[in-house]
Amino acid sequence: MNAYAPLDQLFDTQQQCFSPEVAARLVALRSDGATAARMEELARGANEGSLNEEERREYETCVRAGTVISLLQAKARLFLKRQAASH
Repeated sequence: MNAYAPLDQLFDTQQQCFSPEVAARLVALRSDGATAARMEELARGANEGSLNEEERREYETCVRAGTVISLLQAKARLFLKRQAASH
């Protein structure tokens, strides 16, 4: 089972969880420069196998958060596409 299936179901675009404004804000959501740089640093360390335990946990947390945000953004894009098609 997909670990994110409950979120996928919760934010089903048919459930009307989004408003056009919220969906647009989600789609536009981006990391700030410092966060993006830290993620790149952690990803590089993970690829090189040089992360300590704390850094590994931080990286895994960031990856999970990124997955959730990506899922929500995909749902928001689909919602906006359907909104545009219905008008």
